Amino acid sequence: MGAIHDERGYRRVRKALAASFDPGESGFVPPDEDAPRPPRGGRRRPLLTTAPDLRDVKGQAHAKRALEIAAAGRHNLLLTGPPGTGKTMLAERLPGILPPLRRDEALEATKIHSVAGTLGRPRLLTRPPFRAPHAGASPAALIGGGRIPRPGEVSLAHRGVLYLDELPEFSRRALEALRQPLEDGHVTVSRAQARATFPASFLFVASCNPCPCGFAGDPRTPCRCSAAERDRYRARVSGPLLDRIDLGVVVASLTPDDLLDAPDGEPSATVRARVREARDHMLARQRVVNADLRHAALEPEAAALARRAAVALRLSARGFDRVRRVARTLADLGGAAEVRAEHVAEAVAHRRSDLA
Repeated sequence: MGAIHDERGYRRVRKALAASFDPGESGFVPPDEDAPRPPRGGRRRPLLTTAPDLRDVKGQAHAKRALEIAAAGRHNLLLTGPPGTGKTMLAERLPGILPPLRRDEALEATKIHSVAGTLGRPRLLTRPPFRAPHAGASPAALIGGGRIPRPGEVSLAHRGVLYLDELPEFSRRALEALRQPLEDGHVTVSRAQARATFPASFLFVASCNPCPCGFAGDPRTPCRCSAAERDRYRARVSGPLLDRIDLGVVVASLTPDDLLDAPDGEPSATVRARVREARDHMLARQRVVNADLRHAALEPEAAALARRAAVALRLSARGFDRVRRVARTLADLGGAAEVRAEHVAEAVAHRRSDLA
């Protein structure tokens, strides 16, 4: 989409975006023609923004591996650890290792942001969006709402990343409202005057402390919380929501020596190349990413290991299925045609969560 510096060109693009919606099917509301116009003249804004680079993160190899798996298969991820260990730093670098949006995905994301009025100057979004709402966000802010329903954060993150920092600090109602879009990939908002369905297929990433003070399990700083306080804190996030998270990683605190002596990690471009190759494998095989896979076949030895892990960890049917999907992604990252026992073992190892 070329640069647009005049009023007539601006109107033309907004009308084209509005015309591409079918309110009968999607419930989208066309853009407001009275919205502020961009100033005449001036330089064209770049279409791409530079994401922070993964090489800036020292150590945390286990968490970086989980980030790569999440990006490849679009698996939901929970990062747990004491304050200052780099949880948010890791999450912010996730968009930088995701492949660029395909044209159909770019059009979907652009339409949503145009409807919500967050697009700014008309342009085609080519990088996955990254949304990080505050913990005080209401259910309507996350899911969508208004007298005439407008997209919420889950839809603004469509084809990108929705990051919730300090997950237990969000209201219980707001978190429970996430269950439908996480499962279905869309969300329906009903109001007295209108009902709308918005797409909401996103990679869900969250982070939290292991307890209210943040230091449960930390070897250097003792935890000041009672057992009852830790239980109440963990109970803020329901079991059904946690069951929809594929990867749970504990991000450990690092010593000063770890930070000073650790070499630079891989740059985002290198990891993104592996992620893109794995995506190409899965899309060529089944046309969907592995997070949306209905069934992931396992080799006999891998299936036996998965059964034992499901019993030992008391996995629900959903949790067991998600372990198989993550194992399929690990096979794709390794260039393996079949899901083997080592893939299942790593998928199970990444299922840990200190909130569970």
